[in-house]
Amino acid sequence: MAAPVFRPARPRRALDEITEQIREKWRNGSLRPGDRLPAERDMAEQFGVGRNTVREALRMLEITGLIEMRRGATGGAFIAGANPAKVASSMAEMLELSGFTLTDLTEARREIEAAVIRLACERADDQLLARLQENVDEATRLAESGEWKLRAAVNIEFHTILATATGNAVMIAIMHALMGVMLSTVLDGFGPMDANTVLESRRRFLDALRRRDAQAATAEMDRHLTRIWESAEGQRKQSRSVDE
Repeated sequence: MAAPVFRPARPRRALDEITEQIREKWRNGSLRPGDRLPAERDMAEQFGVGRNTVREALRMLEITGLIEMRRGATGGAFIAGANPAKVASSMAEMLELSGFTLTDLTEARREIEAAVIRLACERADDQLLARLQENVDEATRLAESGEWKLRAAVNIEFHTILATATGNAVMIAIMHALMGVMLSTVLDGFGPMDANTVLESRRRFLDALRRRDAQAATAEMDRHLTRIWESAEGQRKQSRSVDE
């Protein structure tokens, strides 16, 4: 199969355009599972952006499960095969078409996250806990460097990692779908949350998870989701008043 050719991305929304172009080629069959994307240097040239922008876009696609990164001489970015994230992508698109509200999404997340947390407290092993800690460490680094959009993607990845602790393919797919909506739709509607607030919440949550305290972990997650909802609603109302 011939290598895909991309059109230059507009600078203001380059990250979003890169991910959308790759998704579109996956949807129309131009890219199939196992296909290798061009090298970062070649994609940067085609998109008309820097390699860092391409690298961030690939990271976001990896988080949502569309691609997988392989290392070594024959490594690179490859379209992923069948996995829960692909089911989640279709579910996310259905959710976006359903006309859901942020309140709907928050309510659903509260219920689903509670179930995920209960099982995670029972089943999470040391390796899973280490992955969650690595995620928080990376979010901390990104907060310090001011890369808020990539930090938001890493924060969202925290929830999909947590879902893997359940060992339940349906819950994993549902969580991927909800996080896909958060990444592709909701985050475009409002700016970054305070990094310290999110990171402190993550650390309290991890402490409760390590203690296998499902009640404390669920309460901390619920407070976090409430803060997201309040922040988004506040910005939405402010934007509406400016428009009027």
